[in-house]
Amino acid sequence: MNVKKDILRRATLASVAIFLFALAIIARLTYVQFFQKQNGRLWKDRITQYHIKRDTLRATRGNIFSRNEDPLATSLPYYYVGIDPCVAKTDSFNKKIDSLGILLAQKFGERSRDEYTYMIRKARDSGRKYVLLSRKKISFQERMEMQKWPFFRRDRRQGLGGGKFDAVYQRYHPYGRMALRTVGYLNPETSRGFVGLEASFQKELAGKDGVGLVEELSGGVRMPLEDGSDIKPEPGLDIYTTIDVNFQDMAETALLHGLEKYQAERGCLIVMEVETGEIRAMANLTLRNGKYVENFNHALAGGTDPGSTFKLPTLIALLEEKAIRPDQMVHTGGGAVMYRGRRISDTKRGGHGSITAQQVFEKSSNVGVHMLMSNFYNRPETYCRYMRQFRLDKPIGLQLRGETKPVVPNPQSPGWSRLSLSSMAIGYELKLTPLQMLAFYNAVANDGKWVQPMLVKQIRRANEVVKEFEPYVAPDPICSQSTVRLAKKMLEGVVERGTARKSRSPYYRFAGKTGTAQRLINGRYQVGKYYTSFIGYFPAEKPKYSIAVVIDTPHGASIDLLYGGSVSAPVFREIADRIYAYDVPMHRPFASTAKPVLAKGRCIKAGFADDIRTISTELNINTPPSPDGWVKAEAQGSKTQWVSQPTQSKVPDLRGMTLRDALHLLENRGFRVRFEGYGKVVDQSVPPGDPLPHPRKITLTLRQTARPDTLAVVLDKKNQSGK
Repeated sequence: MNVKKDILRRATLASVAIFLFALAIIARLTYVQFFQKQNGRLWKDRITQYHIKRDTLRATRGNIFSRNEDPLATSLPYYYVGIDPCVAKTDSFNKKIDSLGILLAQKFGERSRDEYTYMIRKARDSGRKYVLLSRKKISFQERMEMQKWPFFRRDRRQGLGGGKFDAVYQRYHPYGRMALRTVGYLNPETSRGFVGLEASFQKELAGKDGVGLVEELSGGVRMPLEDGSDIKPEPGLDIYTTIDVNFQDMAETALLHGLEKYQAERGCLIVMEVETGEIRAMANLTLRNGKYVENFNHALAGGTDPGSTFKLPTLIALLEEKAIRPDQMVHTGGGAVMYRGRRISDTKRGGHGSITAQQVFEKSSNVGVHMLMSNFYNRPETYCRYMRQFRLDKPIGLQLRGETKPVVPNPQSPGWSRLSLSSMAIGYELKLTPLQMLAFYNAVANDGKWVQPMLVKQIRRANEVVKEFEPYVAPDPICSQSTVRLAKKMLEGVVERGTARKSRSPYYRFAGKTGTAQRLINGRYQVGKYYTSFIGYFPAEKPKYSIAVVIDTPHGASIDLLYGGSVSAPVFREIADRIYAYDVPMHRPFASTAKPVLAKGRCIKAGFADDIRTISTELNINTPPSPDGWVKAEAQGSKTQWVSQPTQSKVPDLRGMTLRDALHLLENRGFRVRFEGYGKVVDQSVPPGDPLPHPRKITLTLRQTARPDTLAVVLDKKNQSGK
């Protein structure tokens, strides 16, 4: 009995002791957490500023490159600047801390020198391993400069060190807003692709984030710690597009000129390579607050009535059905006709009278197309079947999100009426984007082969090609070869004799079709509010590029000057001119002059005989020098005689030479040269032919010539012709 009581007593004492010990631990933890201070600061305040935890390590986003391999979008590193004040040795720390404070105050200006040094000293005394020196981010160039500072130098033999740079990446567009809606940009809140290629290739560009320990500092700054146990982030892949920065610049410039001239509300311009479907440029501009900005991709998502450019599919369908001939006469009368209660009219007052089917297309006669469509009015399904054959009812499937689905009605569509087929024939009751229409015109230029437009050529990991996109060509042509040939002649006729004749070029031939459609506003078509376009290709005889131009809602004093032939066709001509001048292989072969050219006026004055002979042969000039070495031209009547310079023991005749040529001769003879003015040598202090003076000093007087050399004129003309 006594043993039992003794055990119970001991157990009670043990329980009380454990309870009291637990209370003591809780009390101590409470004291440390809420009351204990170290160096004047509560632990709970210190832990909010210095904390290590496992977190996501963001991957570096991949780059987007042009066809020229120039970066269109890239991620540039910026850095938070910090320091581990415990790394440096005491003597070195005390010697250099004031210098660091001065540099930090000058660089960031957030604190004075004394405040910086006090903050770092205090952190060192408390054993802190990291101090954020500024909330401002610095660039890579600034980082390079700071690496020369005390504590940040890579050479730590002096007992210094501890400077740290925490990298963060920001998206940068080297070409500014060029092709901004196509390239795209990031959502500022999520750092994910928001529009354009950035959004369409988000998965490839983003890479894979890693996991590791980070040091969370005040202000939300997180610095990765290298403990060896983290999962390294995998950088994103690089996207290589088909965009040519030179073409893109030309396209945006030409489009801007057209929009500004007519104060249009919006517009787009697309340049595509005929054979491959590779898009070389895609420009989109919208008027906002008096300025044109790229905030919507009209080329890809701007679906609307295409207007008269849709007459090409209509005429090709008629040609395929053998329902018309290009030389077939069409009686358009006075330019207006009533059809089932609706008036169909031409833009030309008084009409075109009796014209051929070819002229109906060239002059873009609505009445003429209506008359030619009489074979289809009782067979609407046949016409709609051709539209499907032309691939106009399907999205083109560009490697870019946001394409508007085309609307090409058929008898089973809601809203189909007795007037639908007549409206479709001239480009109404439809919803097509400029890019969808361009794909069709490109197929005509490509001898009937429909090629899918493409914007991305490759996906790479560094220099390794991860995925390559090949051009897709539809297995079946859109129509027969005979119809393609007739359609091309019709398109050429529009430029030679039709609505785009004022935009003809003397240097090359192009083909295409103008389009003008009234804008549908609040369910009603508005007179004077036009959607103007021109779609075509060049050179006409061997198409290389197809182009679509849209100028939407132009303004002007006269409605007659707001049609596609006056507004959009000149923009096509401007961009085509620029491309033709840039793409030299497109030029016709240069025929050399059979008869030698006599250089008149101011000629080549002097130079090495071998160089002058090379130039004379290239430019077909019949006055090459016969002597060797350095020669000078002297005019004798109508002829030019080349005279060798004096020997090395004589002062050369420098008159007429450029300063560079004169220096070459004089320095070879050991002269110290002084010169006055600029241009060519007109006088020299030591006469030519004299023995070399002692000391060998000479002063040259230079003067700008009034007229350029004949050689410069010849070379300038040759460069302007692109040869």
